[in-house]
Amino acid sequence: MVQFSLFSSFAREVFSKQLDVHPPQQQHRHWAQICSGNPTNRIRGCDRYGCGQFGADRHSGKEKHAGVDVICADGATVYAPFSGQLSGPIRFFHNGNAIDDGVQIRGSGKCGGFFLTSLPLPSLPGYCVKLVCIHPIRYHGQIRRGQQLGRMLPMQKVFPGITSHIHVENCDHSDPTHLLTPDVPPLPQQRSGWATLCSGNPTNEIRGCDNYGCGYYGAPRRNGKGKHTGVDVICADGATVYAPFSGQLSGPIKFFHNGNAIDDGVQISGSGFCVKLLCIHPIRYNGRISKGQVLGRMLPMQRVFPGITSHIHVENCDHSDPTSNLERGKGQ
Repeated sequence: MVQFSLFSSFAREVFSKQLDVHPPQQQHRHWAQICSGNPTNRIRGCDRYGCGQFGADRHSGKEKHAGVDVICADGATVYAPFSGQLSGPIRFFHNGNAIDDGVQIRGSGKCGGFFLTSLPLPSLPGYCVKLVCIHPIRYHGQIRRGQQLGRMLPMQKVFPGITSHIHVENCDHSDPTHLLTPDVPPLPQQRSGWATLCSGNPTNEIRGCDNYGCGYYGAPRRNGKGKHTGVDVICADGATVYAPFSGQLSGPIKFFHNGNAIDDGVQISGSGFCVKLLCIHPIRYNGRISKGQVLGRMLPMQRVFPGITSHIHVENCDHSDPTSNLERGKGQ
């Protein structure tokens, strides 16, 4: 009994010091990856069914979105964003459709990478979140941060053409966005390769194929009569756009020449490169800009092409393939 008392006292001291260095909510400053294939917890932009950000309009503006939609392909593996206790099932639609399933995770109680379950130590304030449109492996018991939680349900069966996603909702209806994604812009890069172009896409992931076509260099255009002369880097409508390298700005660049909602862009020349970034609105069209510096914002592509994978069109001035420059910047 004396030994346990001494150990308990020692553990309390260690625990106290841990809290001084790592406050409870800062054990992990952000949640873990939630869906395989989306390492940055990228949030759904806008499609013909609506928008995925917290507070977006619902029911023709009569209500607001109480959660955040994290992009996740149908059938993908889903992971726990933090450690805690499972409870469920959570029925969001209450109609038994193909995606009417989910689970709640409450609490963390985690300190220094292990659970302090056997000692009468102060409890840690944790999180409580509902993950909806997934089928969990189980509805009860403990789960660890990053552990496999379940799989994404077939959202396309219920909403054809939507950007498939997990609905992530805090139990207190507060905004979880800052826990999902870093709240600082990427740093200017010291290594080879261009910097991150769009917030929420640190690896410069290229658009795949959708109803409007494919995003890779050389993809067919105009029913096969033409070829794609650039690369489409995924970027949610309204997201912050960064300069891929240091150089001189010039513009505006009009791609569609019809004044639609995305007919804007800018050119950057310098550092051995010359590139046009289209479907963005730059902060300015002239002057110097540094690699990684805020360049502007993504324009509302969903207004022009509902259901497309929103993206920045990246085109080298000499029409060569920019893919290798984008990929060399992955993860930086």
